[in-house]
Amino acid sequence: MAEGRWRVAVIDSGIAAGIPVSGARRFVDQRGVVEALEVTADVSGHGTAVARLLLESGAVELLVAQVLDERGRSTPASVAAGIDWAVATGVHLVHLSLGLAADRPVLAAAVARAVTARVIVVAAVPARGAQTWPAAYPGVVRATGDARCGPGQISHLASPSADFGGCAQFTLPGGRTLRGASIGAARVTASVVRACAPGIPRGEAIDALQRGASYTGTERRSVA
Repeated sequence: MAEGRWRVAVIDSGIAAGIPVSGARRFVDQRGVVEALEVTADVSGHGTAVARLLLESGAVELLVAQVLDERGRSTPASVAAGIDWAVATGVHLVHLSLGLAADRPVLAAAVARAVTARVIVVAAVPARGAQTWPAAYPGVVRATGDARCGPGQISHLASPSADFGGCAQFTLPGGRTLRGASIGAARVTASVVRACAPGIPRGEAIDALQRGASYTGTERRSVA
């Protein structure tokens, strides 16, 4: 594992009480004005799963931006505010296990500021289907699930829609299992944390992921 301690921001649905974080804010879009508030319970448990997965990867200092509501909804302005807050705190990496259906200038600008600040941005994208944002923006590492991968493995997909894939399931204490591209994306971020030193340039991190990939190329669909 690389030496040092990564500062990673999880932009998601929040986090359960008792999980150590260095900071947390909830961003709520009130008719175009985003307010930064105290966090509330992570009703869906999605952000908690992502956070636990990343904490298992090694020396990680987590910050949490709660932007998704109990139904998994958000707005581009809320996500953008979470990204800006995370970058202002000096994180090395912003992780977004989420995707919005449309491009919006406010979100594009926040991602561009993060990339300019040399913060690595990893965002989830569906394994198959329509593109999502912020994964589609320049400079973002596009990550998804890959059924070939086990825990600790990633694939170098190099496809038109995704860069890397990871094991798409994670089991929480108590037995609940979450599955999907969002978990695969978190596995990709975990691989960055394990393989690279904090503050590494994006290009070098991508090179490290490629070298460590267990699979190259996209999954082949079975033929009946």
